[in-house]
Parts: sequence; structure tokens; C-alpha cells
Amino acid sequence: MTLPRVLIVDDDAMLRDALQTAVEQLGCTTDGAGTLKEGLAMAETGDYDVVILDVRMPDGSGLDFLGRFQECPSNPEVIILTGVGDPDGAELAIRSGAWSYIAKPPTLNKIRLPLQRALEHHRGKSKLLPLGLKRSGIIGDSRAVRRCLDLAAQAAATDASVLITGETGTGKELFARAIHDNSARVEEPFVVVDCAALPDQLVESQLFGYERGAFTGADRRFEGLVRQAHRGTLFLDEIGELPLVVQKSFLRVLQDGCYRPVGGVKEVRSEFRLVVATNRDLDALVEQGRFRQDLLFRVRTMTLNLPRLKDRHGDIALLCRHFVARHCRLSGLPAKRVSPDYLDALDNYDWPGNVRELIHAVERSLAVAQNDPVLVPAHLPTNIRVSLARSSVPSHESPAMSDTGTTSPLQSLRKVRLQAVADVELRYLQDLLAQTGGDIQRACALSGLSRARLYALLKKYDLP
Repeated sequence: MTLPRVLIVDDDAMLRDALQTAVEQLGCTTDGAGTLKEGLAMAETGDYDVVILDVRMPDGSGLDFLGRFQECPSNPEVIILTGVGDPDGAELAIRSGAWSYIAKPPTLNKIRLPLQRALEHHRGKSKLLPLGLKRSGIIGDSRAVRRCLDLAAQAAATDASVLITGETGTGKELFARAIHDNSARVEEPFVVVDCAALPDQLVESQLFGYERGAFTGADRRFEGLVRQAHRGTLFLDEIGELPLVVQKSFLRVLQDGCYRPVGGVKEVRSEFRLVVATNRDLDALVEQGRFRQDLLFRVRTMTLNLPRLKDRHGDIALLCRHFVARHCRLSGLPAKRVSPDYLDALDNYDWPGNVRELIHAVERSLAVAQNDPVLVPAHLPTNIRVSLARSSVPSHESPAMSDTGTTSPLQSLRKVRLQAVADVELRYLQDLLAQTGGDIQRACALSGLSRARLYALLKKYDLP
């Protein structure tokens, strides 16, 4: 039987050797690397089950490389090494997708359990998606998407409530539908509620229904969206926009399965599976008193965090070709090819609107291309072409005295802008800490930042 293989990435040679010895005592073979670059090269060519990764490395942060290690061919689990007394580092490790973390110094007792659990998980997990999984329109084969599909498959096998988070345009409704389509409720209704689109005064009546004559304009009875989802799945999109008064009523539905329609005298029952989505930080909303903590506990039994399009390595070209082929087929147009430089342009853009923005960009390109058989960068929307042009053209060079007295070119416009943003962020954080007296909870509430994001910024600028 082949022994499990573990890669240890740490720049402290003595600590690395001691850790290798401890891991080998647990029945594993080990390799060590002193830099992130060296470790990543080894992980890309070696068949490792687990990577133990230090955060503070001479060539960068281990957390920034975590995803790249996870995407290596063997799909290793990653355990992060964190400093003693650094709970923020432990939190960041978990939020960044690590399997677990080990506090320094990494003694045998600290290593044993998290390493055994990681090895068991790596051996047991399927490298492929479950056979017959319905993707429900989800396109992509990156590790980030496959990981989300694995979680969606796990969620579909249960009736637990699921919270789907992610930026606008990342496909939250598609994943909610995939959970429904792969569940035992697939033959029952899938009811979508856009909480952000419902006027405050109509939310309760739309969710719970109303009786005829309950209010002006109620000329007929309406059973409500909660009842429509009976035995099926209720998907609440942008749940962070749900008014507090309705949150309280909805919590009772989740607890008892009962509610009373507006103007009604009898209670109605509805049994449904709940999936919710948001692009907002619900923990921050709880701290601000804008979202009920007890409701948050109920809706995030399972959590699915969708990646940005920019973080879905290799998926942009796949999505582009899919949307081009689909649009041509539905519009009855001749099939069009996509040039390599068009795909390069897509890869170099940041996609703040994620997949939704990519779809619009492709549709606009096809509209502009008309009879052209091949899509080229000139067909892209003007705002994307402008963004790519600004990021690719350096600023005018002129002599500037360096510290050594020699001339050097001025920084590119992009570097100047990045430095300006960094200066503003630093001043803002200093003012924020001064105003809140260093109280993290107050700082999060005042700034609207999540605790993890605030810690990351404080660490970035070396602030206490």
C-alpha cells in the first residue's frame, strides 16, 4: 500500500525538518520546500495528499497561494501553519479555503488529528462529480467550480437550509436550482423570490398571501409564494434585503411551518426546503442590527461561497465559446469562431460583473461583428476595451532621480494609482482605529467591512 505523501512549505529549515520528522512518525512520506515558488513547483509535479503551508514566506503570503496549491493535479488538502496567539490568522486560513490549521510550534499532538482528518478526506473524496449530476446550466470545469458543484451535490442529498454567497453575477440562482434539481424534491415547485425587488409594503403579502378584501386592491385571494413552494424549494434571493419585521414572521415559518395570510383568520402550513442567497455580509448586517442573528443561524446550515469569474482559472474561454455557440444557434446565425487575442483580452479583464457581464460582452460582440466570421478584441464593449488599454499602456517616461542619484523612469500610471489607493486605505484604517479605539466589532459596524476583511487589511498595512 502506498504511503500518504505530505509536502511541507516553510522557510524555517529547522522547523521544517522537525515537522517532517513528526509527520513521518505518523506513517507518511514527506518533502520540504523553503519558498512558495519551490513548493508550488513540487506540488504541480508531485502526487501529494496534503500540503502543510506556512503563512509568512519570503516570497509572499501562503494564504495568497492557497488556491494555487489546491488546484495542483493531485488536488491536495492544505493545512495552514499559524502563529501562536494569532486567532485572526486561524480565521483567515479557514475563510480562505484551508482544510484546517496548526498553531506553531507544530508538536506531534497538534499535528496528528488535523493531518489524519485531511488524509481521510483526501482518500475518500471523489475526484469526479457524482455520475448523473444535473448542472442546471452551470458551465465551467475549474477547481473552484468543481468544488462548488461537489458542495451542491452534498446539499442536494439533504433537506438542510443552504446559504449561497458571492458577488453579483456569479450564478447564485443557477446553483440554487442545481441543488433543487438534484434533490428528492425535483418534481415539486422551485419558487424564486427576489427580496430586493419587492416593495417593503408588499413583502409580507407576497410571501404569506392574503385574503380577498384584506387591503385596498385585494380583489381576490392570493395564496402566497411560501405556500406555492409547499413540498418543493423556496429560493430567497438577496435575503439581506428582507425587512426586519418580515424576518421575524419568516423565522416562525421556519420553526413551526405555520403562518397566517394577511387578513386571514386560519393558519396555513407549508413544508419546503429553503435556499437563500446574498452578495452582502450578513454577519456585518447582524452587528448593525439590520438582520436577525437567529434567522442567520437557521438559513446557513450549509454555506456555498461562489468564486469570482476572475478566480475561475480556465473557465472564461469555456464560457465564451458556450455563449457564442448558444447565441448563434438561438438567433439562427452562422457559427462564429473566436480569435486567440479575443480570448486573451477576456482573460486580462477583471470582470467586476462576473459571468453576467461576460454574457453581455459576448452578446454585444456578436451584435457588432454582424457578418464578420471571427470575433476579435475590437468587437468588445467600449468600457472593456478602455479598461484593457489603460492597464496595458505605461505612462510617459521622463528622468527622475533615484536614491542613488541615477535616473529611472517614472512609475507606470497603474502603479501610481495602486499607490494612491494604498495611501487612502492606510489613512482610512488609521482614522477608523482611532475613532473606534481599536474595537474590532465597532470598526466592522462603522466601516461595513467583514471581520475577516478588516483583519486582512490591518495585516496588509502592518497595523495593530
